[in-house]
Amino acid sequence: MKLDVLAICAHPDDAELSCAGTLMMEKLQGKMVGIADLTAGELGTRGTHLTRQQESEEATRILGIDVRVNVGIPDGFFENSKPHQLEVIKVIRRFRPSIILTNAPSDRHPDHGRAAALVRDAAFLSGLRKVDTFWQDEQQEAWRPAQVFHFIQDRFLQPSFVYDITPVIDRKIMSIKAFKSQFDTVPDDEPQTYISTPAFLESIIERSKMMGKMIGVPHAEGFITEKVPGIASFDAFVQNVT
Repeated sequence: MKLDVLAICAHPDDAELSCAGTLMMEKLQGKMVGIADLTAGELGTRGTHLTRQQESEEATRILGIDVRVNVGIPDGFFENSKPHQLEVIKVIRRFRPSIILTNAPSDRHPDHGRAAALVRDAAFLSGLRKVDTFWQDEQQEAWRPAQVFHFIQDRFLQPSFVYDITPVIDRKIMSIKAFKSQFDTVPDDEPQTYISTPAFLESIIERSKMMGKMIGVPHAEGFITEKVPGIASFDAFVQNVT
């Protein structure tokens, strides 16, 4: 399966929080899209890795994407090292995405910045034919995506561009709420966390409004690029409302 867009994220729910709207908008345009979670989020304070898996499956159903896989590297302790780079390269070569979306280059959670560097470097190395990887006992061919874009997470980072997600904002919030153990929870026997209160979910909505205001639309998601993207037509630009 060749994907047009693949989100490679540190944890289950990173994609839902940060780029779910973009993935759904691309899907509505007939693109093939998917998510690869690097870890199972097994170190999360609330719930277990099994509940996170079940919640991830429900979120995937809501998003309506083509594929979702888990890379299976350790939550909290992965590194931008050769063994973990090779695991990410296998995923990139398996799905051959044109565009990769990945974590913020720096953020409150240290996994996010490390995942950003890991995916960025793996995307480059994946294009080197002398880097050997195998999938289902067959040698994989080299593949390098055209672009790697970093989504914006807890900390505000100035976006290089924003993507209008207004038509799918309600489904984005539904996909986030699928992670019932993590977000918008009522008091229970598990400890409350930074992300488990209704205020955190409200901040996600407010961030999408702020990003949308930059281009005169109700809701948007922001991305950072290290590589200058090219366009074939000025029609690629959204006209700001004045």
